[in-house]
Amino acid sequence: MFQKIVAIEPTGLIPSAVDALNNYAREVILYDDIPESDREIIARIGDADAVLLSFTTRLGKAALEQCANVKYIGMCNSLYSPESANVDIHYANSRGITVTGIRDYGDEGVVEYVISELVRTLHGFGQEPWDGIAREITGLKAGIVGLGKSGGMIADALHFLGAEISYFARSEKAEASTKGYRFLPLDELLEESEVVCCCLNRNTVLLHAPHFEKLGNRKILFNTGLSPAWEGAPFLNWLEGDNLCFCDTVDALGDSHLLNHPKVRCMKVSTGRTRQAFERLSDKVLQNLTDYSGIKIE
Repeated sequence: MFQKIVAIEPTGLIPSAVDALNNYAREVILYDDIPESDREIIARIGDADAVLLSFTTRLGKAALEQCANVKYIGMCNSLYSPESANVDIHYANSRGITVTGIRDYGDEGVVEYVISELVRTLHGFGQEPWDGIAREITGLKAGIVGLGKSGGMIADALHFLGAEISYFARSEKAEASTKGYRFLPLDELLEESEVVCCCLNRNTVLLHAPHFEKLGNRKILFNTGLSPAWEGAPFLNWLEGDNLCFCDTVDALGDSHLLNHPKVRCMKVSTGRTRQAFERLSDKVLQNLTDYSGIKIE
């Protein structure tokens, strides 16, 4: 059992999961706002031996160096790699601190967002139809950049509705091939696709000026990652064409000044943060605590 668990910012845990934290520690402290500095992070952690946080706070070496008692950090958000994490995992591990994260808890809402916005655009709900006449997803050439869990689910949903799926990833996926999805080099995918969905890890910038030249004009680009998948200047230049870009969050867009751009559609909300997603998140965070501590909650 931990001596003290401190959630240094809102975690997204549902009330029953918050209550369950008391089974893992003698003392639990929860903060309902985001710390504004390392000094505030250090003060909040204090002598705690376990820390919980979400994606909005960076917990780096400078703060962790001042928190001698920490032995466990539970990220209540996606963890794909140490390099993309908002916790300095390499430093934490060098101190013997265990860092856990979760995955695959908010993908369903993101899939619904992509389908919803694409249907509205193609059919012309509340706007002019993209092709001048209402069109189905049937026969649409859709390219998926990054075929992880989220990208795979978007591909499956589009395929179910009749789209022709191509994808680019680090390597060809056997399961995707059995579904009839084509593995293409990035340039070829961008050139052929009518709609491109970027589903990449945080801080992964894949699209540069030559790629936007290949993408060309009269295209629809979705970014469902947590940061822009592109280099800023060529993206801005591409937006000047007859194109559209969809992002659910400002972080995915990368620049709040673009919110009023006529070719940008940004919801300014994380579409993966649904009631069901918070339930899945809570289950996974508690399971990580159980796996580490050995304490099982019935």
